[in-house]
Amino acid sequence: MTDWWRTSLTRGTTRLRGGGRSAVLWSARITAAAVASYVVATLLFPGTQPLTAPLTAMLVVQVTPVSLLASGLDRVVAVVAGVALAVAFSAAVPLEWWSLGLLILVCLTIGQALRLRSNLIEVAISGMLVLGVGAVGAESAAWQRLAVTLVGAAVGIATNLVFPTKVASADAGRAIDGLADSVSNLLSGAADELTALAVDHQDRLAHAATSWLDDARDITYHDIPRVGAALLHAEQGRRLNVRAVGTPDVGPGLRQGLEALEHSTVSIRGMFRALADAADDATWEADETTETVLLGLAQTFREMAAGVDAFGQLVHDEAGPARLISPERVQDLRDALEGLHEARARLTDVVLTGAPDGLLELHVAVLSTVKRLLTELDLAARIRRQIRMQPRSRSRFPGTVTPRSGRRTPVLPETAPDAETQVLPTFPDER
Repeated sequence: MTDWWRTSLTRGTTRLRGGGRSAVLWSARITAAAVASYVVATLLFPGTQPLTAPLTAMLVVQVTPVSLLASGLDRVVAVVAGVALAVAFSAAVPLEWWSLGLLILVCLTIGQALRLRSNLIEVAISGMLVLGVGAVGAESAAWQRLAVTLVGAAVGIATNLVFPTKVASADAGRAIDGLADSVSNLLSGAADELTALAVDHQDRLAHAATSWLDDARDITYHDIPRVGAALLHAEQGRRLNVRAVGTPDVGPGLRQGLEALEHSTVSIRGMFRALADAADDATWEADETTETVLLGLAQTFREMAAGVDAFGQLVHDEAGPARLISPERVQDLRDALEGLHEARARLTDVVLTGAPDGLLELHVAVLSTVKRLLTELDLAARIRRQIRMQPRSRSRFPGTVTPRSGRRTPVLPETAPDAETQVLPTFPDER
């Protein structure tokens, strides 16, 4: 237990140090863009407080390069639509509660028709601000707001071009490692509770199994989509980003790592479902073999936890800035996989020789989960799956052959040490 706390504290400190510098740079970058846009807008419109410019710059500068132009264009279109509707309204109706509500409704409807996505609300905001000026000053306020918005968008785009965002592969790697930690901690905690329940309070197994199942559901419903969004952000951040030029694309490795953990987690959730169902059947709990069964499950859960944890660490190291994989990481995963192979052999013997009454389905579910983890976390299969995820147009690297069909088939080195754990090489067109 002491070692577990020490390991968790070390990981948390490392992540805090790694993410602290990135958070400060991100804040400074957005702040600089906002201040610069405000200064430029003030010079163009002296005597005013053009706060729309820094607001626009802050919204534009935080998007990825691939969506930069679309975001800036959407915001400009939103402002133009809003101020145009406000000028028309101010010339026809006074500012009343019903006219304000009607304007908001029309602005939101127009924004939805234009498919402005996250900038949809800006149509209504621009319309309300201009309508508040009144019929006399509506036209001048509209032109000023449009110009200030253009200034903010231009400064935001310039900031992204001059100071492009970093490639967020390391952040995605940390998120995937965090997902692996969540699954590993769930399995380790369940193993510890099973060990305690094996000695006493076996009647509490049903409640504990339901709790583990709920935790597994939370991971699949909440954690996996969140990590998937972080990985998608990292993949989009490489496109049109000059900082990605000359750096190896670790996206396929990260994608494979996330998919492997997702498939494993779904299988683990099904295993806990089977355990909860078996725990509801109280007939086997009075059997003399109950303690042996629970201790065997606890040992299997620990071996699963070790495999998931070692795999997450490996994916994290591959996506790190140095992209160095220590032999210790590789050996940890190999040892964990060896433990899973032993668990599969034990479970296979139990299933073939006859499991205790009411527990055959549970043992089959656990055996299926162990096999799934062995498939998803396998070192030799990882590199092959990464290659399959590579875009076909970028599959030109040493070790490929082109069959008659014109498609390139990768040929993996057979004697290279730890070849299955190496990051894919940089392609010629990326240099």
